[in-house]
Amino acid sequence: MASLKDLRLRIRSVKSTQKITSAMKMEAAAKLRRAQDQAEQARPYAERMDKLVAAIGSRVVGQAPALLAGNGKSQTYLVVVATSDRGLCGAFNSSIARDARALIKGLLADGKTVKILCVGRRGRDNLRRDFASHIVETIELGNAKRVEFALANTVATKVRTLFEAGEIDVATVVYSRFRSAISQIVTRQQLIPVALPEVTEQGLVYEYEPEEDQILGALLPRNLSVQIFRALLENNASEQGARMTAMDNATRNAGDMIKRLTLIYNRTRQAVITKELIEIISGAEAV
Repeated sequence: MASLKDLRLRIRSVKSTQKITSAMKMEAAAKLRRAQDQAEQARPYAERMDKLVAAIGSRVVGQAPALLAGNGKSQTYLVVVATSDRGLCGAFNSSIARDARALIKGLLADGKTVKILCVGRRGRDNLRRDFASHIVETIELGNAKRVEFALANTVATKVRTLFEAGEIDVATVVYSRFRSAISQIVTRQQLIPVALPEVTEQGLVYEYEPEEDQILGALLPRNLSVQIFRALLENNASEQGARMTAMDNATRNAGDMIKRLTLIYNRTRQAVITKELIEIISGAEAV
């Protein structure tokens, strides 16, 4: 049985941990509001960009740009795994890594060549044990307070460079789409060739200036950056929501543990006092 001193130290240690998890929960809750606003504001723009690319792409006469139609091959795949640099956010990182691992294994089983671009250290840490030779680069997020478009543009430039060099044929990003603080959806989105949504605006005819192929030449690289930016914003909101939930659970568990340890401490202290009283009474009777 643990001594009273050991129990006091244990209770003190758990209380210190509870203060830390409570502070991390409050920090994540503050960051979540901003991150959620960013993600929700980016969705309409990214969705409209997809529809615009689909509308213009459907009117292209002749050969469509490679970013839109692909290069005609599907042998080498690039999987962009977007996670975070930090842990203590529940199953956020592991869920993304698990889905990416399933995608990669499926592609390898089909005889495809797979390359992995990790955005965030946790994705690399989760995947390098099984697929270290497939990881081409890791882009760390750093300690920035918010996700900037420059980071998404850096990732998009790397993806586009690999595609234009003929090193990849298809690119897909795996990230977590934010639904609520307790619900995040792991999502796969094909980046190259562009997975176009259906054009539902019937009866509307637009005239474009300059020609469609020139517009697409400028729009497609921008769309690639926008879609990656959207994925990173969704990931950031999902990370903060998952961390807030995880730290809330940890704080509650610490409270429950403190109650159990306090109960054990009181019972042990009572037993020690009772034992000492018995010894005193027995000594007095012996005299």
